[in-house]
Order: sequence, then structure tokens, then C-alpha cells
Amino acid sequence: MAKGYSTDLRDRVVALVEAGESRREAARLLDLAASTTIRWIDRWQRTGSVAAKPGTGYGRSRLEQHRQWLLDLVAAEPDLTLEEIGTRLRAVKKHKAGISSIWRFYERHDITFKKNSARRRAGSS
Repeated sequence: MAKGYSTDLRDRVVALVEAGESRREAARLLDLAASTTIRWIDRWQRTGSVAAKPGTGYGRSRLEQHRQWLLDLVAAEPDLTLEEIGTRLRAVKKHKAGISSIWRFYERHDITFKKNSARRRAGSS
């Protein structure tokens, strides 16, 4: 997620508008989008603050509610594919999850799905 503009820049926009510049002129002088300065001034007039709004934060995985079941599943059957895990998750827990979500869940828990040496292709002759 991109960082917000600094409070210093926001304060400079407010100072320019209070000094008599239009919102669009303040945007042009500070090389900002006019819509950005308009929103900042509207917020400043409503709340008295131009500070950036807090970010949304870290999104929690919905798979965490099935954490132990998913970890036990792979411990019992380590050769399952991500597709097979997704199918079982839908059948047993009635929870639909994408393959990439399942992969990220196991990556966060340091579980990899590397091919084992018994499944390697035949060497060149």
C-alpha cells in the first residue's frame, strides 16, 4: 500500500488556500492533483485536521479459523497438492478458498510443497 502524503505538505496546501490562493492553484503550485487538494481542504474545513487517515492494516486470512485442521491434514498426508487441499477444505469444512490463499497460508507456517527425490524424472541416458 502506498504511503500518504506528509502532514507538512498538507499544511502547506492549507496555508496557501488561507492566504488567498484557490484550491486548484495551490495544487498547481505544489504539483498535486486538484482533486487531492480539494479533498484535503474539505476535510480541514469539516474536522480541522488534514492528517492522513489511518491505513486499513493487515488483513487476516480466513483460513486461520481452520489452522489446526489444515496443519494436521498436511502432517498426515504430506504429498497432497494445493488443489486437493482446496477440495477437502470445501468438502469437510464447507469453506471455499483459492489456491493462492492456501499456498500463502502454508507459506506463513513454513510448510513447503517441494517434490521429493522419489518423484524425480529419470536422468538423461
